[in-house]
Amino acid sequence: MEFSCNILNSLQNKSILITGSTGFLAKIFVEKVLRVQPNVKKLYLLIRATDSNLAKQRLHDEVLGKDLFRVLREKYGEDFESFISNKVTPLPGDVMYANMGVKNSEMLQELLNEITIIVNVAGNTKFDERYDVALDVNTFGSMNVLNFAKNCIKLEMLLHVSTAYVCGEKSGLILEKPIRMGETPNGSLDLDILQEQSIAQNKLKELETLQATKDEERSAMKELGIKRASLYGWRNTYVFTKAMAEMMIWHSRGYLPLVIVRPSVVTSTYKEPFPGWIEGTRHIDTCAVAYGTGKVTCFLGNPNFALDVIPGDMVVNAMIVAMVTHANQSSEHIYHVGSSSKNPCTPNKFADYGYHYFLINPVISKGGKPVIVTKPTMLTSLDSFGIQSGKYVMLLQLFSPNL
Repeated sequence: MEFSCNILNSLQNKSILITGSTGFLAKIFVEKVLRVQPNVKKLYLLIRATDSNLAKQRLHDEVLGKDLFRVLREKYGEDFESFISNKVTPLPGDVMYANMGVKNSEMLQELLNEITIIVNVAGNTKFDERYDVALDVNTFGSMNVLNFAKNCIKLEMLLHVSTAYVCGEKSGLILEKPIRMGETPNGSLDLDILQEQSIAQNKLKELETLQATKDEERSAMKELGIKRASLYGWRNTYVFTKAMAEMMIWHSRGYLPLVIVRPSVVTSTYKEPFPGWIEGTRHIDTCAVAYGTGKVTCFLGNPNFALDVIPGDMVVNAMIVAMVTHANQSSEHIYHVGSSSKNPCTPNKFADYGYHYFLINPVISKGGKPVIVTKPTMLTSLDSFGIQSGKYVMLLQLFSPNL
């Protein structure tokens, strides 16, 4: 996507703080801004680290060292390192703490005086994370970012990245509207976020009294998260704690310029900086890898459902346009970023795309031979779900309308 001059100019001389900066989406955001607007003043990247040296190391290993930055490296050549040194500052910190864990008083004052935009991409995306951890990072971590933003004297925008699935298991057209404090998918009226925090803390104390092992504690806290999410109509701990984060920051924002972006299932890049960049296997990518390596030949899914996936670079483009468009506006704005309404991808389409791709681009096995795929079988009911030709069928939860 080519940005207009107005959007590019709006990024000029901005000081932008990015949380969750070693994550997949944040890296695409950082690369995009540096590539399209080299006159951005400074990007401050919050990185979980105990000191500045470790933060710098993680920046080089987990961000700049990725192939994602290939185009930018080629553009600047020998000047790449000096360009990055002038434009990017790694910050040791953690959203779980006040002031986002920034301990250096001089740096803290610099941030409060200079930051114009905060992009909060920090989050624990494990569906079944420990409840206490998910609350600390996703819910109360977002509040720490909001409180920090309120103290930034030049702040023009706080952009918070959430997920489309905070809406629960609703079907049909989902409107871009805020989740009110205590609002739940199943209509329960007794959700109290501070009480949820107390429930998690009390469970930890109970486990400590019982002298539970680390594994027992981890298992119990994961189970608690799923149980509490299900109680109110959310499918997993991740979307539940992200929904509570939205409630809190929306309720507490005051007149702060705030945009919430809710992407659906984020996949590899479509076009920028080049097609197909992905990090690891994420969600639906796991299915593609399993099929391409010959481990799966069948999929279970409703052929009429839309598999809502969206390339990472499209999400970042939406983020940038939204934060520029609504800078210095005190009114609230929410954007869903998905594909199901305009360009729905059905399970049948997904299977066909995979088949034709791996026919032309087969995976090479450890033995050096190409893996020959056959056209996958689509199973449309649980009755047909089972073991086919000696290979396990993969159940794709992503083929249901919600996560």
